Amino acid sequence: MKKHNLDKMDLELYEDILDNGMKVYIIPKENVNGFYVTLSTNYGSIQDEFIPIDKLEMTKVPMGVAHFLEHKVFEQKDEVDPFTFYSERGCDANANTSNYKTTYLFSGTSSLNDCLNYLFDYVQSPYFTDENVEKEKGIIEQEIKMYDDSPYYKLYDGVIYNAFVNHPIKYPIAGTVESINKITKEDLYTCYNTFYHPSNMFLVVVGNVDPKEIIDLIKLNQSKKKFKHIDKIKIKTYEEPDNVAVELKHDYFDVQIPKVSIGYKIKNTFDLNINDFKTYLSILFNIKFGSTSEFSEQLKEEKLITGDMDISIVNTDKHVLVTLINESENVEEVIKRIEEEIKNLKITKEDFNRKIKTKKSASIFKSDSIYALNNKIMSNIINYGEVIYNEYEKIETFSYEEMNNIIKSLDLKNKTIYIIDKLDSKVDKDK
Repeated sequence: MKKHNLDKMDLELYEDILDNGMKVYIIPKENVNGFYVTLSTNYGSIQDEFIPIDKLEMTKVPMGVAHFLEHKVFEQKDEVDPFTFYSERGCDANANTSNYKTTYLFSGTSSLNDCLNYLFDYVQSPYFTDENVEKEKGIIEQEIKMYDDSPYYKLYDGVIYNAFVNHPIKYPIAGTVESINKITKEDLYTCYNTFYHPSNMFLVVVGNVDPKEIIDLIKLNQSKKKFKHIDKIKIKTYEEPDNVAVELKHDYFDVQIPKVSIGYKIKNTFDLNINDFKTYLSILFNIKFGSTSEFSEQLKEEKLITGDMDISIVNTDKHVLVTLINESENVEEVIKRIEEEIKNLKITKEDFNRKIKTKKSASIFKSDSIYALNNKIMSNIINYGEVIYNEYEKIETFSYEEMNNIIKSLDLKNKTIYIIDKLDSKVDKDK
């Protein structure tokens, strides 16, 4: 077990790799009462075409399998409900699926050993039948319809769908009603056996824990289970063009105020890791359009927008999509004003340094929260493939000069606009 210092946090991180390939990260914090544990697989919604374990050819599964799996892993053959197991021991349990990972988690203040053993036991004991798969389809269908009824989800998912041409990041994480109804028990086992192999998973434990005790417990648990050796999983790569799929989409919804999302699809043409490029863009767009920006304050003062601009960012291996979302009674004017502001993306060194200082402070403040620390480790592994021990020092490498180089060469012509208008507007236009 290796020990590393987390720079500026006065904390140590213990790291180990089990014989079955699983990576374990532990951060002990003596000044807290509880713990937060996450078990993740490097498998999310975008890995929909791959070579399954023991196969030679690519297999494509329906959209939404990763999220479907997240639901079904909780189903146990002995009918013990994991949520009940954890609540009886005073712990909270949950799970989530993103584009790039699926995570099972629990937190609490007692019964850590029992809960940790059980985490491995239920996640590593899949039980899929034709009957329980069919039953789950109805539950997930209702979840998808709930998202479809939300204009904000429509704005977020819609602009991503319209921005990307080939890459599966364009599709909703939960899939569609049509796609989840195609999912079979065999699909679930194929994806589970491939992506839930310990060598594709990692555990993060943060809290008032003894690292040696945790490692010993995990090794004992895993030594009782047998796993096939697998080589690196081969996943289909996608050639994504720079242009957007749809430049303008206009929908009508039961809303009181029209809403708009503008997505700028930007290719990383710089000598930067895609996540570092994404960070620069986040800094830039937050300075220009964030809650404290002159632009945002001006539009709020003119009552053109109802609140702060929502800025979201997603990325593939080559492109970053920056999305600006807001609501307005005059979306056309908001779009016009944003486009005018986009033509002048210059920022001052003072503004840039202020954002860097904020990031430095945030990196240090993470040490106060077991949840923020755990999320930092997960994010590092997903984004960089390793833990960034000197995050404070890494933030200092972001420079105003590099930012200006990016601004000078930034290509923002590839954009998509998604407008959600009032239903009565459609009625008026149809007359």
